[in-house]
Amino acid sequence: MPSYKTEDIRTVALAGHEVAGKTSLADALLYKAKANDRRGCVEDGTSVSDFDDEEKRQKYSIDSSLMHLEHQGKRIYLLDTPGKPEFVGQALCALNAVETAVIVVSATAGLQVNTRRMFNEAGKRGLTRLLVINRLDGENIHFPELLKAIRDTFGKGCVLFNAPVGIGPPFSGVVSVLDPPPSPPAGCPIDLAQERSQLIDAIVESDEALMEKYLTEGTVSADELAVALPRALAAGTVVPIFCTSTKKDKDLGVQEVLDAIAKYAPSPKQAAPRKATRGTGDKAQEFVVEPNEGAEFVAQVFKTLSDKFVGTLSFFKILSGKIAGDQQIINARTGRGGRSSGLLLVQGKTQKPVPEAIPGDIIAVAKVEDLKIGDTVGTTAHPPKLPVPSFPMPMFGLAVEPKARGDEQKISGSLAKIADEDPTFKVTRDTQTKELVITGMSQLHLDVIQRRLKSRFELEIITHEPKIPYRETITVEGAADHRHKKQSGGRGQFGEVHLRVYPLKDAGIATEADCAEKFANKSKFEKIRMFHYDPEYNFAFIDHIVGGSIPNQFIPAVEKGCRELLDHGALAGYRMQDVSVEVHFGKDHPVDSSEQAFKTAGRMAFKKAFLAARPVLLEPIVNLEVTVPSKYTGAILGDLNTKRARIENQDSLPGDLAVIQGKVPLAEMTRYAAQLGSITQGQGSYHMDFSHYDVVPGNVQQQIVSKAKVAHDEEEE
Repeated sequence: MPSYKTEDIRTVALAGHEVAGKTSLADALLYKAKANDRRGCVEDGTSVSDFDDEEKRQKYSIDSSLMHLEHQGKRIYLLDTPGKPEFVGQALCALNAVETAVIVVSATAGLQVNTRRMFNEAGKRGLTRLLVINRLDGENIHFPELLKAIRDTFGKGCVLFNAPVGIGPPFSGVVSVLDPPPSPPAGCPIDLAQERSQLIDAIVESDEALMEKYLTEGTVSADELAVALPRALAAGTVVPIFCTSTKKDKDLGVQEVLDAIAKYAPSPKQAAPRKATRGTGDKAQEFVVEPNEGAEFVAQVFKTLSDKFVGTLSFFKILSGKIAGDQQIINARTGRGGRSSGLLLVQGKTQKPVPEAIPGDIIAVAKVEDLKIGDTVGTTAHPPKLPVPSFPMPMFGLAVEPKARGDEQKISGSLAKIADEDPTFKVTRDTQTKELVITGMSQLHLDVIQRRLKSRFELEIITHEPKIPYRETITVEGAADHRHKKQSGGRGQFGEVHLRVYPLKDAGIATEADCAEKFANKSKFEKIRMFHYDPEYNFAFIDHIVGGSIPNQFIPAVEKGCRELLDHGALAGYRMQDVSVEVHFGKDHPVDSSEQAFKTAGRMAFKKAFLAARPVLLEPIVNLEVTVPSKYTGAILGDLNTKRARIENQDSLPGDLAVIQGKVPLAEMTRYAAQLGSITQGQGSYHMDFSHYDVVPGNVQQQIVSKAKVAHDEEEE
């Protein structure tokens, strides 16, 4: 049995924007807790967290990494996350595995894109949040302004638990706001009494009895505040702020952060409960997963890693029950089981076997096949399922091919392994061009993937111009028919199909049940026999044949022909979506009709009807957020106007920065990193994520269709 209980476990993710010092804070916490006998350092490549060769070379985090320490009788799991928006998938995975998020803010850079994003993502998950203002020994720090910006952005519940003594190079330590000294130290930039009053207001807000006492007597003791604080943290009415510097030679304020995590962060039993579902369909039952050792074992995979020496490592957070190293692990998604070589306690790049683990533990197993991020695992047949977390849709694509002949098979397997580790990296085969397409969050994201292919698998690739994932759809109803007739001696081919097409773009259909309720029913199709719905394409196929004009055995072939066209497109070769096909009439021949004939007739009739229904191209629109020095605001706005952008918000940030938010077609953003760097002399940053699909303007559509036609004609020559 472990020497600790579930009540003693704390799970914490360090999140925020790049260069805020998250990894340095992780190394400092490990060293302070004596979990590491040597203080790790990012600059000299000795960090416990950034152990990957690419991370050491670039001096920034690319993956999340798991560490652990013991402090004040508590087992604390630390997940250090990358701060670059390109690697947001890894950060979101980590947030799904913890009860507490420590959002690290750079005192010199202020609130940046990923600072705000990670704070909000942690809130969506119901996590307890702590803020750490780091790098307080830097230059050009405006502490009162930064504090105001934090409260304006994240709410008045953000309160100082300690304050800096000195700002910039004179920064020499911190002073408690919760239990301040009789007289404030020299160099403290804020009014301690005023900050303590604000702190008390935030804490008592979650406790009616304490609030009544405070209003009546005008004071509350430090002990009473300490008792009420965990409830206030869990309720989200209080977000503590701590002040630190994590320079290797002087870790200031780090001990206070470590103490606060042990004392105030919730255990798995105090955190918001998680829910799982047992059974499927009408028999599905939702229940609360209790973090008790005696309960059924339930855990969720949040990270996978392909290790050269150990093989595939799967990391999971145990939510209920306990597990021994020799037990079989059942995957709820596949229903299949596998026996691992044992449970592993992970410290950066090292692993140590442990005999068993309990609710709240974060452990890894090696060589259990087909475990993917989001999978629920158990130890008994038919384990329950937890909701699969969602991730931003990657939109930046490149066509790739191996540099060396003979690596065609190797490239698919290698990319698949990397895709298993990163939920925002996808690998697909383009059905039109037969090219292998990799899709990520940005050019930088895909550059890192390429370097990993070379370092891990000794595989080099050639990339081509980014591909924009346009889609095709229709705007009105249409109808067409096609007779496929072929006679070349012997048995011929004959099939005739009549069908209609309907737009589904704004029908509010997302599931088969929606389709049955809102569209594919007898009120619209009086003699409907059956329908099939595919949510991936938002495509419905409706059998409305009367009198057997197409024999039943050929209906699946007609549907198959229609589905073939979905991937190949009719207008410009792009995938179709938001369309329904109703097959209502046809003809057959007693000898010459075949499945192949009706498949061809169905495909060609669908294409004709689609082209008759005012087809349009849809383009992906992304949410864009740009942060730049204020002096570049005009230039950025002017540039975005040339990119068909819709500006939605514009705001000022501390440090003379401006943030611009809007929606932009992805096609206009393929080279934006270089353009932004050129406009702002390297001082701007941005991130984008998928918003929705929208109709391409007519003049732009004409250019895209013309290029597609030229490419098609060249292929046929």
